[in-house]
This record gives sequence, structure tokens and C-alpha cells, in this order.
Amino acid sequence: MLLAVTTAACGDDEPAVASPFGECSAVTAPPPSAAPVSATAGATDLPDVELPCFTGDDKVALRELRGPAVINIWASWCGPCRTELPVMQSLATKAEGRLTVLGVDSGDKREMGAEFAADKGVRMPTLFDEKGALLNGLGRVNLPVTVFLDSAGRSYVHPLPLDARGLSEQVRKHTGVTVTP
Repeated sequence: MLLAVTTAACGDDEPAVASPFGECSAVTAPPPSAAPVSATAGATDLPDVELPCFTGDDKVALRELRGPAVINIWASWCGPCRTELPVMQSLATKAEGRLTVLGVDSGDKREMGAEFAADKGVRMPTLFDEKGALLNGLGRVNLPVTVFLDSAGRSYVHPLPLDARGLSEQVRKHTGVTVTP
């Protein structure tokens, strides 16, 4: 009965669990400490995909994202993602102001993604990709996938789960930002 009342209180588009994620309004701006964007810098080489922010109706065009950045594609039903996502949140916390860290909940149910993230303390800005458009655009099928974006807009796709040390190494190698694990 409680489940019915909770579900009935939410509209069809709203998750039963409130979104724990941060707003997406600043994700297309370079991090405050990033090098100035040159006049020749253009769009990134990311797929031409526009996704809604998990917390509202704002849409984010991924080609407008500016590096350095890390995009982690995950789902609540993905075992390795369940281990990796808190590591991504730790990166977001440690690198705030130097690196944009963005999650993409892919091929998931909103309620399940919000509930999982709330349980794990994940607060980084996150997009919702119910149909897996970004994963398809990257030519990938398995999760998790992490995309590293440098300040020139070049991306590197890492198709395997990362622990804190591996993530730190990949961030330094592909974005030029040093973050201790």
C-alpha cells in the first residue's frame, strides 16, 4: 500500500526517489582552473548526442562539453558500475574546479538509477540516457565505459571498469590533470 501511495504521488516522468545528482547547468563550461579555450578550439569529437539532465528538463549537447572532463557511463543493474561509480564520485569531489566529472545513467530506469546513486552518496551531475544513445554513438555495448576529454576536445574511450588508482592514472594521461587516488 505504501508503494502505491508513493508511486501515485509522483508523475509519470518523476522518479519515486528524489534525484541525488547535481545540476547540469555548468557542465558545458570548462572547469574554472582549465586553460583558456583558444579561438581555434571547436566542438569535441564526442558523438552528436543531446541528453536530459537527470535533475530536470535541461538538455546537454555532449559536443558542447569542454575539457578537461571525465564522462562515466553506467547503470544501476551493472555489477562493475556499482563498484566504480563511488570511485567516480570521489574523483568529482577531489578534482572540483580542475576537471568536470559527469555521469550518464544508460539503459536504466530513472527510479533505479536515483535509488542506487542515493544509496552510494553519488552527487555529481548526471545525464539520463534511457535508450543508450551515447553508448551506441561510441560504438560500445558493455558498461561501464569512461570517456576522457582533454582541453582540445579530443576524447579517449576506456571500455573497462576502473579502480581509484587506475582512474587517477587515466585522468592524468588523457586530460593532463593530476588527482591523487
